Amino acid sequence: MKILAIGNSFSQDATHYLHKIGASDGAEMKVVNLYIGGCSLERHWSNIQADETAYLYELNGESEERYVSISQALAEEEWDFIVTQQASHDSGWPDTYEPFLSKMAGYLKERCPAARILLHKTWAYEIDSTHGNFPRYNNDQREMFRRLSHAYETAAARVGVPLIPSGDVIQRLRKEEPFRYETGGLSLCRDGFHMSYLYGRYALALTWYGTLTGREVRGISYVPQTALAPGERAEPALLELIRGVVEDVVRGRSR
Repeated sequence: MKILAIGNSFSQDATHYLHKIGASDGAEMKVVNLYIGGCSLERHWSNIQADETAYLYELNGESEERYVSISQALAEEEWDFIVTQQASHDSGWPDTYEPFLSKMAGYLKERCPAARILLHKTWAYEIDSTHGNFPRYNNDQREMFRRLSHAYETAAARVGVPLIPSGDVIQRLRKEEPFRYETGGLSLCRDGFHMSYLYGRYALALTWYGTLTGREVRGISYVPQTALAPGERAEPALLELIRGVVEDVVRGRSR
């Protein structure tokens, strides 16, 4: 299974564990993330037009320390899935999606007609985030989530592509006791907006895996571990909780 993300640090978070989760479930995957920090749909489209060699090439969660253009990445494989997203700071503003998303989708369909194109619905910042663009959402996580949900769902319907519901998973997990940060629980963010290296990134990768493969994730055996979080060990009970929430959200079940 060959998956290409045209994204930024939020797709970097989402794809870090994806191939390892697949391997644990008997699914061989090649996962490439094209990374520019904070990259918006407008900039992606501009890069396509100029054929800019501007993207750090990340393979299976690791940087290869080389830069490519979108056209180079598209020509590399017969991709099964191509995923893009809006920059988080613009995610709640519908007028920032167009005409760039439609133009991108048209280009991708022309270049890779066999690939399935998806839109990655990202998440709201943590309640005490110091991100410079959080004031655009009145420093209100719930307002940001409402706005980005409306914008993503409207954009996906307009272009006719499915969503990967990462933002829904994260917001649902924030209601679960271990992750109720506002009452002293764990934050799923490591810095107020990027995902935590263990639980946050694990939840995203499961969401992508369940959405792209159609497989259940409750029985996934992979335990996240990374050199980015030395000494940290994931608690089995929390991983089980995350798997259950992801399964419910991806299958459209209420909890």
